[in-house]
Amino acid sequence: MLFVGINPGIRSATTGHHFAGFSNRFWKLLFESRLVPEPIGYEDDVRLPEWGYGITNIVPRATPGIDTLERAEYVAGRVRLRRKILRYRPAVVAAIGVTVFRAMFPERRGAVTLGVQPERIGNSTMFVVPNPSGRNANYSYKEMLDAYRALAGHIGIRVSGVSRGRPPHRPGTS
Repeated sequence: MLFVGINPGIRSATTGHHFAGFSNRFWKLLFESRLVPEPIGYEDDVRLPEWGYGITNIVPRATPGIDTLERAEYVAGRVRLRRKILRYRPAVVAAIGVTVFRAMFPERRGAVTLGVQPERIGNSTMFVVPNPSGRNANYSYKEMLDAYRALAGHIGIRVSGVSRGRPPHRPGTS
């Protein structure tokens, strides 16, 4: 599975790690939804491949917020991201926020709901989860957790028990 964010914030750029903002709940949501089997923080983003996950952004430029991103950056990022998805072929692409999904599929009209989307890139299923930034007032923490648990269920992780539903991928093993 590939997680896709909008762009790095200033703290993420400073630390060199994804979702490093003080109020960002991404790492807590990963653990509490059972997407990862242990509590991890932003400094552990390099460990995501241990569980078969990748992480990237649609726009690489760091900003304090998304309001200064240019349309051309989204267009170039969409092209780059599409190439990356077609090359690595993740089963699921998790758009972290409706804004990411809309940037990936600007032709989509109407409401975008959380969960599986009809759009695909190659054979990759698109799944939308809420942006976990502390700035996101659109969803309560419970609603965010429910969406991340739905994502875990979608990829075969049993949320109610301790089983992850599949063994973790370990680089260098078959």
